[in-house]
Amino acid sequence: MTGRPPIVGVIDSGGPAGDLVGGRLFLPDGTWVAARPDLLGHGTAVADVIRRALPEARMVHAQVFQDRPVTTAIQVAGALDWLAGQKADALSVDVICLSLGLAADRVPLRRAALAAVAAGRIVVAAAPARGGPCYPAAYPGVIAATGDARCDWDGLSALAGGVIGAWCGSPEQGGTGQGGASLAAARVAGHLAARIAAGARFADGAAARDALTGAARFHGPERRGCA
Repeated sequence: MTGRPPIVGVIDSGGPAGDLVGGRLFLPDGTWVAARPDLLGHGTAVADVIRRALPEARMVHAQVFQDRPVTTAIQVAGALDWLAGQKADALSVDVICLSLGLAADRVPLRRAALAAVAAGRIVVAAAPARGGPCYPAAYPGVIAATGDARCDWDGLSALAGGVIGAWCGSPEQGGTGQGGASLAAARVAGHLAARIAAGARFADGAAARDALTGAARFHGPERRGCA
């Protein structure tokens, strides 16, 4: 580790009150305001997973949900642009976690995701096991993460198309609350943050994905207990 905890940008519904200072809420018209309390609890659950992996991780929250789990490409793109250029105490965000996905490939979202990847940010996004492509997980350079019921807290799996499977709060692993690809994305972000804290350096998202693939305990299709 190089003297400071890794910084994780979380694009979701917000987080614990103590994490929201300096955060932003992105609105459908492309503007933003100061972050507000997490009304859904989803972003807080995501932050809890990342902190379980690395208690000293620093969080920067970009809210794209308020009282409903509904967002737009404009909101997510704004959050990505901000975090990709974010300097926290003159230090860049190390990992961006999107425990969400949109069904449509929208130009603003694609541009923002590819720009974040080009800027050297490690971007992790949820990729549900069922259904068609999910964005931004399907974009080049983004690490797609999905739940794999075979994976305990430390386990990873390497799946088709370069998707990384991970712990997801599934009942098979004793989970009783929120679960699925959204928590798997948080778990993968936590894996990466912990590796960075231990001194790992990744040239880009592809290198980070290769490291996770190399550590995978399982290969091939996951058991469909966790979407």
